[in-house]
Amino acid sequence: MTDAGFAIVPTATFEDVPAADILCVPGGFGINGVIADDVAMAWVRSVGERATWVTSVCTGSLILGAAGLLEGYRAGCHWGQREMLRLFKAEPVDARTVIDRNRVTGGGVTAGIDFALTLTALVRGEDHARAVQLALEYDPAPPFDSGSPERAGPALVETYRARVRKLAPTRDDDLRALAAKRGYS
Repeated sequence: MTDAGFAIVPTATFEDVPAADILCVPGGFGINGVIADDVAMAWVRSVGERATWVTSVCTGSLILGAAGLLEGYRAGCHWGQREMLRLFKAEPVDARTVIDRNRVTGGGVTAGIDFALTLTALVRGEDHARAVQLALEYDPAPPFDSGSPERAGPALVETYRARVRKLAPTRDDDLRALAAKRGYS
Protein backbone atom coordinates (compact mmCIF):
# COMPACT_ATOMS: atom_id res chain seq x y z
CA MET A 1 0.00 0.00 0.00
CA THR A 2 1.14 3.52 -0.72
CA ASP A 3 1.12 6.31 1.83
CA ALA A 4 -2.00 7.56 0.02
CA GLY A 5 -3.88 4.33 0.73
CA PHE A 6 -3.91 2.62 -2.66
CA ALA A 7 -1.94 -0.37 -3.89
CA ILE A 8 0.56 -0.44 -6.71
CA VAL A 9 0.97 -3.97 -7.99
CA PRO A 10 4.20 -4.93 -9.77
CA THR A 11 4.09 -6.50 -13.21
CA ALA A 12 7.70 -7.76 -13.09
CA THR A 13 10.23 -8.91 -10.52
CA PHE A 14 13.79 -7.67 -10.05
CA GLU A 15 14.96 -10.82 -11.83
CA ASP A 16 12.75 -9.96 -14.80
CA VAL A 17 14.48 -6.57 -15.22
CA PRO A 18 18.27 -6.99 -15.02
CA ALA A 19 18.94 -3.80 -16.99
CA ALA A 20 17.23 -0.61 -18.13
CA ASP A 21 18.07 2.34 -20.35
CA ILE A 22 16.35 4.65 -17.86
CA LEU A 23 16.18 3.92 -14.15
CA CYS A 24 13.57 6.16 -12.53
CA VAL A 25 13.11 5.89 -8.78
CA PRO A 26 10.06 7.55 -7.19
CA GLY A 27 9.99 8.90 -3.66
CA GLY A 28 7.52 9.21 -0.83
CA PHE A 29 7.26 8.20 2.79
CA GLY A 30 8.23 4.60 1.95
CA ILE A 31 11.81 5.26 0.92
CA ASN A 32 13.34 4.14 4.21
CA GLY A 33 11.78 0.71 3.72
CA VAL A 34 13.39 0.48 0.28
CA ILE A 35 16.77 1.61 1.63
CA ALA A 36 16.54 -1.03 4.37
CA ASP A 37 15.86 -3.77 1.79
CA ASP A 38 19.18 -5.29 0.71
CA VAL A 39 17.66 -6.99 -2.36
CA ALA A 40 15.99 -3.78 -3.59
CA MET A 41 19.15 -1.75 -3.04
CA ALA A 42 21.34 -4.30 -4.84
CA TRP A 43 18.95 -4.14 -7.80
CA VAL A 44 18.92 -0.31 -7.86
CA ARG A 45 22.72 -0.21 -7.68
CA SER A 46 23.19 -2.90 -10.37
CA VAL A 47 20.70 -1.41 -12.82
CA GLY A 48 21.84 2.15 -12.11
CA GLU A 49 25.51 1.36 -12.72
CA ARG A 50 24.65 0.33 -16.30
CA ALA A 51 21.70 2.58 -17.15
CA THR A 52 22.01 5.32 -19.73
CA TRP A 53 19.98 7.63 -17.47
CA VAL A 54 19.78 7.38 -13.67
CA THR A 55 16.84 9.42 -12.47
CA SER A 56 14.51 10.08 -9.58
CA VAL A 57 11.66 12.25 -8.44
CA CYS A 58 11.08 13.64 -4.96
CA THR A 59 12.86 11.67 -2.23
CA GLY A 60 13.70 8.90 -4.68
CA SER A 61 17.08 10.60 -4.96
CA LEU A 62 17.80 9.42 -1.41
CA ILE A 63 17.38 5.83 -2.62
CA LEU A 64 19.82 6.54 -5.47
CA GLY A 65 22.20 8.07 -2.94
CA ALA A 66 21.95 5.11 -0.58
CA ALA A 67 22.70 2.82 -3.54
CA GLY A 68 25.93 4.74 -4.12
CA LEU A 69 24.75 6.29 -7.37
CA LEU A 70 24.97 9.97 -6.39
CA GLU A 71 28.40 10.30 -4.78
CA GLY A 72 29.96 13.45 -6.22
CA TYR A 73 26.79 14.38 -8.11
CA ARG A 74 24.51 17.39 -7.74
CA ALA A 75 20.94 16.25 -7.06
CA GLY A 76 17.44 17.48 -6.33
CA CYS A 77 14.98 16.18 -3.77
CA HIS A 78 11.79 17.29 -2.00
CA TRP A 79 12.75 20.35 0.03
CA GLY A 80 11.76 18.66 3.30
CA GLN A 81 14.60 16.14 3.02
CA ARG A 82 16.92 17.72 0.44
CA GLU A 83 19.77 18.24 2.93
CA MET A 84 19.72 14.50 3.70
CA LEU A 85 21.41 13.96 0.32
CA ARG A 86 24.63 15.00 2.08
CA LEU A 87 24.46 11.71 4.02
CA PHE A 88 25.23 9.98 0.72
CA LYS A 89 27.97 12.39 -0.46
CA ALA A 90 25.71 14.11 -2.97
CA GLU A 91 25.40 17.88 -3.33
CA PRO A 92 21.81 19.01 -2.66
CA VAL A 93 20.50 21.56 -5.15
CA ASP A 94 17.42 23.73 -4.67
CA ALA A 95 15.88 23.27 -8.11
CA ARG A 96 12.84 21.60 -9.59
CA THR A 97 15.05 19.56 -11.93
CA VAL A 98 18.79 18.94 -11.65
CA ILE A 99 20.90 17.50 -14.47
CA ASP A 100 24.41 16.31 -13.64
CA ARG A 101 25.93 14.21 -16.39
CA ASN A 102 23.57 11.21 -16.77
CA ARG A 103 21.79 11.85 -13.47
CA VAL A 104 18.47 13.70 -13.64
CA THR A 105 16.68 14.33 -10.36
CA GLY A 106 13.50 16.20 -9.60
CA GLY A 107 12.12 17.94 -6.54
CA GLY A 108 8.78 17.27 -4.90
CA VAL A 109 5.60 15.93 -6.45
CA THR A 110 4.71 18.57 -9.05
CA ALA A 111 8.37 19.07 -9.96
CA GLY A 112 8.02 15.56 -11.37
CA ILE A 113 6.24 17.01 -14.38
CA ASP A 114 9.12 19.43 -15.02
CA PHE A 115 11.53 16.54 -14.50
CA ALA A 116 9.63 14.33 -16.97
CA LEU A 117 9.57 17.01 -19.65
CA THR A 118 13.28 17.71 -19.13
CA LEU A 119 14.16 14.03 -19.40
CA THR A 120 11.91 13.67 -22.45
CA ALA A 121 13.79 16.53 -24.11
CA LEU A 122 17.14 14.90 -23.31
CA VAL A 123 16.03 11.51 -24.67
CA ARG A 124 13.68 12.43 -27.54
CA GLY A 125 14.45 16.09 -28.26
CA GLU A 126 12.90 19.40 -27.32
CA ASP A 127 10.24 19.33 -30.06
CA HIS A 128 8.90 16.03 -28.75
CA ALA A 129 8.95 17.30 -25.15
CA ARG A 130 7.04 20.42 -26.20
CA ALA A 131 4.42 18.23 -27.90
CA VAL A 132 4.06 16.18 -24.71
CA GLN A 133 3.66 19.39 -22.69
CA LEU A 134 0.92 20.51 -25.04
CA ALA A 135 -0.80 17.13 -24.92
CA LEU A 136 -0.81 17.30 -21.11
CA GLU A 137 -1.99 20.92 -21.19
CA TYR A 138 0.77 21.61 -18.70
CA ASP A 139 0.47 25.35 -18.26
CA PRO A 140 0.79 25.83 -14.50
CA ALA A 141 -0.95 28.73 -12.86
CA PRO A 142 -1.17 27.84 -9.17
CA PRO A 143 -3.86 29.60 -7.17
CA PHE A 144 -1.38 30.40 -4.39
CA ASP A 145 2.28 31.38 -4.19
CA SER A 146 3.27 28.97 -1.41
CA GLY A 147 4.95 26.18 -3.39
CA SER A 148 8.38 26.57 -1.81
CA PRO A 149 9.52 27.12 1.77
CA GLU A 150 10.87 30.54 0.84
CA ARG A 151 7.50 31.74 -0.46
CA ALA A 152 5.32 29.83 2.01
CA GLY A 153 6.84 31.52 5.04
CA PRO A 154 8.02 30.13 8.38
CA ALA A 155 4.58 29.47 9.90
CA LEU A 156 3.33 27.34 7.00
CA VAL A 157 6.68 25.52 6.77
CA GLU A 158 6.45 24.64 10.47
CA THR A 159 2.85 23.45 10.01
CA TYR A 160 4.05 21.14 7.25
CA ARG A 161 7.00 19.87 9.32
CA ALA A 162 4.70 19.21 12.30
CA ARG A 163 2.40 17.10 10.09
CA VAL A 164 5.35 15.10 8.80
CA ARG A 165 6.66 14.55 12.35
CA LYS A 166 3.22 13.24 13.31
CA LEU A 167 3.07 10.89 10.29
CA ALA A 168 6.67 9.68 10.52
CA PRO A 169 8.25 10.82 13.79
CA THR A 170 11.54 8.94 13.35
CA ARG A 171 11.90 9.29 9.56
CA ASP A 172 15.09 11.37 9.52
CA ASP A 173 16.74 9.48 12.40
CA ASP A 174 15.90 6.19 10.68
CA LEU A 175 17.40 7.50 7.43
CA ARG A 176 20.61 8.48 9.23
CA ALA A 177 20.84 4.95 10.70
CA LEU A 178 20.22 3.43 7.26
CA ALA A 179 22.93 5.64 5.76
CA ALA A 180 25.35 4.31 8.36
CA LYS A 181 24.23 0.73 7.59
CA ARG A 182 25.00 1.38 3.91
CA GLY A 183 28.51 2.58 4.79
CA TYR A 184 27.93 6.32 4.92
CA SER A 185 28.76 8.28 8.05
